[in-house]
Amino acid sequence: MKTTLEELVGRYRELGIDRQLDYDKFYLYSIITHSTAIEGSTITELENQIMFDNGIALKGKSLIEQNMNLDLKAAYERALVYARDHTDITIDRLKELSALTMRNTGSEYHTALGDFSSANGDLRLLNVTAGVGGRSYMSFNKIPQKLKEFCDALNTSRRMAGSMSMQQLYEMSFDAHYNLVTIHPWADGNGRIARLLMNWLQFEYGLIPSRIFSDDKEEYIKALVATREDGDLSIFRSFMTETMRAHLSHDIAIYELSLGEEAPIIPEPSTSLTPKKTRDRVIELLHRNPKLSATALAAEIGISAKGIQRHLSKLKAEGVLRRIGPDKGGKWQIIID
Repeated sequence: MKTTLEELVGRYRELGIDRQLDYDKFYLYSIITHSTAIEGSTITELENQIMFDNGIALKGKSLIEQNMNLDLKAAYERALVYARDHTDITIDRLKELSALTMRNTGSEYHTALGDFSSANGDLRLLNVTAGVGGRSYMSFNKIPQKLKEFCDALNTSRRMAGSMSMQQLYEMSFDAHYNLVTIHPWADGNGRIARLLMNWLQFEYGLIPSRIFSDDKEEYIKALVATREDGDLSIFRSFMTETMRAHLSHDIAIYELSLGEEAPIIPEPSTSLTPKKTRDRVIELLHRNPKLSATALAAEIGISAKGIQRHLSKLKAEGVLRRIGPDKGGKWQIIID
């Protein structure tokens, strides 16, 4: 049975949206525009078209913004060649794509362990904060080994692509995005490279590539954080799937209207996927069986035990849950249902 995403992709192709003149070029320009917009660029799709096709500098736009878009275009053009040739994904190729992406906007860093440059695609030699609360991304000295393991595992999955459904291929690309941005190999440009790698895989297997619009930025970041905190890839997969469904539905409706056809009103699926979803499952399961352990909850919900412990701690701190009795043999009491 086809998923909703697979049905939408089928309708998209049945209408011939992806067979229009210059479709590939303009879709690529859209991907680039929205990826840089996530990072603060204000250049529009039309402005990128003018700059890319005519080599015209844009009035009122900073040189940094223009270089950010031009450099990402060069990186995508290289990735498209790799996608066409089914080239192995390696550390050196990822560093090459990073160097192209950051060529004119990267910085040089000077550390006790040596100098490195994000403009050259060098892996970082310092630790990077992951936001408030004292959290950091992976320690820099673990990156080379983790990146090698990531590339090896991804290449293994790619060799099995012929037996995967469309939904599974999309999920492989979503997982690659999440895993690369979580390793966070570079001092800058990690989000752009992770989205580029996701699109590389989608181009490689003939999928409609994903775009993350600037309007999606807040939920996008929340999904990445929730996935990392809960150790549950389904959170980011669900966000990306719902975002794809919303954008495909919108594009189909606009295309049908442009042809003068009677287009159905297609509601855009919500992309709001926050940790509250897991929280509600915890409360629901404990309401049914107050004696469930953290390990049992983790197995039932499908996330790590560490993720469950975080949710239980939050619920206790909020006064929603109370533990009665010892860890072994005790039970949970729901104070606010």
